[in-house]
Amino acid sequence: MTTTASNKVRLATAWFGGCAGCHMSLLDLDERLIDVVGLVDIVYSPVADIKVFPEGVDVTLVEGACCNDENVHLAHEVRERSKIVIAFGDCAVTGNVPSMRNRLDRDQMIASVYSEGPGKPPPTPVLGRFLPTLIPKVLPLHQVIPVDIFLPGCPPDPERIWAAIVALLKGEPVLLPEEMRSFG
Repeated sequence: MTTTASNKVRLATAWFGGCAGCHMSLLDLDERLIDVVGLVDIVYSPVADIKVFPEGVDVTLVEGACCNDENVHLAHEVRERSKIVIAFGDCAVTGNVPSMRNRLDRDQMIASVYSEGPGKPPPTPVLGRFLPTLIPKVLPLHQVIPVDIFLPGCPPDPERIWAAIVALLKGEPVLLPEEMRSFG
């Protein structure tokens, strides 16, 4: 793993269509977060107020499915600017709960929510200017960009996240122990 001048791995996390459970599970590393922060520079994350995805990222954890045009755009930036991209959690890996929208008619759903719902609907130009455009179908990350590692779980438990992070920081392949490869 290449490191910065400070010998730290440049780590980013991104959050697309999902519940933030994967980021919460990452925070559930508890005191081990101190060890991680000693080894990485967090260069982009929803828990940091950074507006532009940076160049030269070593590892990016992407939580959530691609649900709208902003997710797709950021996914391409993540892939172009990251050495390793990890589909972080079941929404990124399979589409999971956000992909339940795929059974609905997108245009009818938008009309129902914004035109037929309670209150006066916003004018159409306002929707396009302030809200990202929903893509026709919710997609798991690997259907939008190439993914290097899949870290499943809803959310992945802290032990699974820790095992993956330790392997990456050691420059080893992420090969989870057998007991971390099954669910239920």
